[in-house]
Amino acid sequence: MRQHPYRIGQIVPSSNVTMETEVPAILRARETVAPERFTFHSSRMRMTHVTPEQLKAMDADSDRCAVELSDARVDVLGYACLVAIMSMGLGYHRVSEERLHSRTVENGAPAPVVTSAGALVHGLHTIGARKVALVAPYMLPLTRTVVEYLGHEGIEVLDFEALEIPDNLDVAAHDPLRLPGIAERLEHADADAVVLSACVQMPSLAAIEEAEQRLGKPVVSAAVCTVHQMLRALDLPAFAPGAGHLLSGKFADAPLAAFPDGASADQGSVT
Repeated sequence: MRQHPYRIGQIVPSSNVTMETEVPAILRARETVAPERFTFHSSRMRMTHVTPEQLKAMDADSDRCAVELSDARVDVLGYACLVAIMSMGLGYHRVSEERLHSRTVENGAPAPVVTSAGALVHGLHTIGARKVALVAPYMLPLTRTVVEYLGHEGIEVLDFEALEIPDNLDVAAHDPLRLPGIAERLEHADADAVVLSACVQMPSLAAIEEAEQRLGKPVVSAAVCTVHQMLRALDLPAFAPGAGHLLSGKFADAPLAAFPDGASADQGSVT
């Protein structure tokens, strides 16, 4: 029997205040229906404005954070900045995950690494989403980077909304209850799913299930996808109440790199 709770490590931008609230909220909800318990531990990379220059400088600091978190013997490590990964080049989440895992191995405390960018890709493949609509807080050029990145991973973005909020603290202050209405204005009829927040700093957890009911299809966020992949990296069933279709239990045992071609996925519908 496990002697201590699972330790969840997160590498977060210095101005991020959302990932350390939404990830614990999802896992605390899971604790109400499952026996596993979790603690949460973070290390920070300096970033205040979401610009390519700050994102690049911040990413260079992620190795230090991985080593610090491995000092705490975390069981899984999450990189909590989607656009920092995506702005570093197509497919970069694989490079980052492998490199940061290597840092934990070198420190004598190996831990699996999940990036929010890779988690969004895997989460969408898991539910069989080949076509999506999405909402992002970024300026238009960075939002287009996200669209291109997903396209390279076999996920077509049919429509998107770039909220163009440059200050990262202002991103965190965006009211999540506005998101379902924003998503409804997107061209989503042919989308397999909607990404309510393609950013782990923009809160959306409180609105995901409402959005699913209003849109009638699966709705995910970068944070929800990250939790799904973290749980699978821990070899735990990936489910939690109140977090939408991906964590409903239907995909509790999905593999980490799920369905890269979508052939075996079953996206289902939301009723």
